[in-house]
Amino acid sequence: MRHLRYKDSNNQYILRIFMGIVLASMGVFFSAYSQSDFFGKLIFIGLYALSIICWAVLLHRVWVTKKVKKVAWDFRSAVEENKQSLLSLELTALPQPHSKQLPHPFGEIFLSTKEKTLEILNKNHYFSSKQKNAPAVYLSASDIELVENQALTTASYQAKLLEKNLFILSTIVTLAPFLGLLGTVWGILVTFADLHAGAGSNSNAVILGGLSTALATTVLGLVIAIPALIAHSYLKNSARDLSFDMEDFCYQMLSTIELQYKKADVC
Repeated sequence: MRHLRYKDSNNQYILRIFMGIVLASMGVFFSAYSQSDFFGKLIFIGLYALSIICWAVLLHRVWVTKKVKKVAWDFRSAVEENKQSLLSLELTALPQPHSKQLPHPFGEIFLSTKEKTLEILNKNHYFSSKQKNAPAVYLSASDIELVENQALTTASYQAKLLEKNLFILSTIVTLAPFLGLLGTVWGILVTFADLHAGAGSNSNAVILGGLSTALATTVLGLVIAIPALIAHSYLKNSARDLSFDMEDFCYQMLSTIELQYKKADVC
């Protein structure tokens, strides 16, 4: 118990230090904002807006990716356990996301592949029933190819959905440092312009205001761009890995369908 209390107290102490650093840094940025001129304030507002957008997209996409990965793992396991009755499985009986707003790529692939397979089997059954002594219904090689194209097309579309809004992070990665650089150049330009005009007794305030604008916007631009870069790289790699998993799932379903419904070649 003492160890747990000591650990909790350490965590609270670290959290307080972190919050103190954050508040102190925010105080520096707001102080620089208050000392800047109108155009400098516009640059700060632009950087603050980029920061809000960055963290909103970042946290939402990371949360969605984690949820999709968890459901995907459970879904694949459930399909593997019931592969002997693949076409009789209902999507609602398999693992689903907790929210309808969350994407369900593996469920969409399963449903699309199942519907296409049943459509072809029903078509083959219809034409075979026209014949005398109707033979059993199987899938031909061309039928398997049609099902494969349907599955891969669905997987490709779902992969695009997983990368939705990632362009915002890549744009912020490029835009934030440039906007910070603009603030840097503007702050230095204002400082030298006021010094050249002869600020008199207010020269120190002018110099400090211009330099604080220059340095604060540079730091703020980098502080925004670095998390956006890390998040974009993580989300891009996660989407790529899920795309590979979806492709594997497609071929897993296709192999099961082919094994159960393709007519064996008799020598």
